[in-house]
Amino acid sequence: MEPVYSSVIGFARAVFAMQGLKFTIVGDENVPRAGGAVMTVNHTGYMDFAYAGLAAQPSGRLVRFMAKDGVFAHPVSGPLMRGMHHIPVDRTAGAASYAAAVDALRAGEIVGVFPEATISRSFELKEFKTGAARMAIEAGVPILPVVLWGSQRVWTKGHPRHLGRTNVPIIIHVGEPIPVAPDADPDEVTRQYKGVMADLLAVARAAYEPLTGANLRYLPASMGGTAPSLAEATRLDEAEAAERRRRADESRSAPGR
Repeated sequence: MEPVYSSVIGFARAVFAMQGLKFTIVGDENVPRAGGAVMTVNHTGYMDFAYAGLAAQPSGRLVRFMAKDGVFAHPVSGPLMRGMHHIPVDRTAGAASYAAAVDALRAGEIVGVFPEATISRSFELKEFKTGAARMAIEAGVPILPVVLWGSQRVWTKGHPRHLGRTNVPIIIHVGEPIPVAPDADPDEVTRQYKGVMADLLAVARAAYEPLTGANLRYLPASMGGTAPSLAEATRLDEAEAAERRRRADESRSAPGR
């Protein structure tokens, strides 16, 4: 075990215990004990990377997550992220991040990817990017599908964070590794593993405690909850992205720049 990673895991477990989080991990035996794999994870909350990594622990594996490069620039999180050998992603120059991930996969690492790229406000599966499939094809490794359910109740976009003792249940469901042929089509691979993740998510939701009252905001509209529909959430994401671009353009064109 690597000293930085093991220390962070120990600290995280202590925090999770303090919060009373109740983890149910299904299918952890599907995590390969050796060799590379692209772990694809759905994205409903800010702590998803920490929870998904728990699924690899019984197999003695460490997951190298791809994360926004801004996290690596932070004076506290930056040294920790680098010490755990996570992979920074610069969205304006993604080629270097992609190459680093492929190198890690070829070296036998499990690389964690959120194919939706950003948190799903609807708590449904958003459109998947093809990067995970392309990495698996190029590195010659399988896709390892993982879904989380319940993490949105701890801390998600557009809602207050609940980092105290909440006793929130979180289900982590790991599917069987999906082999990827060297001549596979990335779009088809993406459709295939997204379908698997949709099935795993349906099972996790069915096993989860019923949500009522104020907790309906963490339930998809398609399940009777009050979260935005997938279409509404997409419009919110697009508006937010447009506003970010506007601010960036204003900053670049400001006097003295």
